[in-house]
Amino acid sequence: MSVPVPRERYLEKIAQFTDRPFIKVLTGIRRCGKSTIQRLLIERLRERGVPDDRICYINKESVEFDEITDYRQLDRYIESFWKKKRGKKYLFIDEVQEIEEWEKTVGSLFAAGTCDIVLTGSNARLLSSELATRLSGRHVEIPIYPLSFLEFLRFRACDPSSSAREEEFARYLRYGGMPAIHALELTDEPVYQYLNALFNTIFLRDIIARHAVKDLAQIELVARFLFDNCGNITTTKRIADYFKGQGAAISTNTVQNFLTYFQQAFLAHRVRRYDLKGLKHLEFYEKFYMGDIGLRHGFIGYRDKDIGGILENIVFLELLVRGYTVSVGKYDDREIDFIAEKQNKKMYVQVAYLLAAPETVEREFRALEKIDDNYPKMVLSLDKFFVPERKGILWKNLLDFLVEDERTI
Repeated sequence: MSVPVPRERYLEKIAQFTDRPFIKVLTGIRRCGKSTIQRLLIERLRERGVPDDRICYINKESVEFDEITDYRQLDRYIESFWKKKRGKKYLFIDEVQEIEEWEKTVGSLFAAGTCDIVLTGSNARLLSSELATRLSGRHVEIPIYPLSFLEFLRFRACDPSSSAREEEFARYLRYGGMPAIHALELTDEPVYQYLNALFNTIFLRDIIARHAVKDLAQIELVARFLFDNCGNITTTKRIADYFKGQGAAISTNTVQNFLTYFQQAFLAHRVRRYDLKGLKHLEFYEKFYMGDIGLRHGFIGYRDKDIGGILENIVFLELLVRGYTVSVGKYDDREIDFIAEKQNKKMYVQVAYLLAAPETVEREFRALEKIDDNYPKMVLSLDKFFVPERKGILWKNLLDFLVEDERTI
């Protein structure tokens, strides 16, 4: 079995809260690497000299723990495992949402103060449960995402500064960032077979079963529409009207529910649209980006003509990985792909495939030129050479952006 590639960004974030009075909750789409990060944390505890009998690991995706279905069974298992041992103990529960009322046991252990707790969950509703109110904010959520391009290169043992990164980026465009694909030959047949199976698992377990969806044909239609239109401005009503025009009547409320389910399972991210001139979020118009572009391709297939939306999706996920809150922008009739904000930092980002035509250059730069503030503004594209600056707006090669030290931004 290969040794996991450490995902230091996440390990460093978690380390800030280790042995401190916070429950660490790792959230993200299934198979994005949460379990591996837990195992790496356990390995580091062992390196510190923590004995195995002080580390309780419960993996709800293993049949070994099938018997633990509610908080009472969870409580009994943990009590039996530690057998009243004294001293600092460490609890790891993988896919905790599979245990009914888990927050009761976790809250009790947290209150006792003798246990450091790390949980993972594949549903965004995890923190809307009683955990949020029972613990009065004494938990910290650490979102885990599929591999960024820089992490993808590390999994491929490729130097980010080498010319080979272009070939690897072509693979990243086709296959996305789910870590398990690196156990396969990176060719279409095995990778898409795996990604399609993973999509079906998420679809069936985290959406159909969890929300007791009855009309499978309807929800699959909405999923295909959403994946086919990633990065396009839309509304719930527009989606419902589209299906009505196709002779498949799906109510606006049903569409809204389905979109919420996709978000909760981290299959999709809803991004609000902000009017920079009116200084307000627009209530009805928004965009959706996929939780992983590889899952999208596994479901509806890879198409070269979608390159613009795919590149946007990659940059969107990269900004999330770097800790930004992301909106899409509007200024009069101009669109700004991303407004990225983090603490006291803010920047505007346009994404283009190539700046080959004068009208493309005008469209991408002109939208940013209209914004009258001093925050950084940049255009990203796959061009290898371009004027590095125009009226204070930077141009960067997209691959350079994806592998750079984010502290330089």
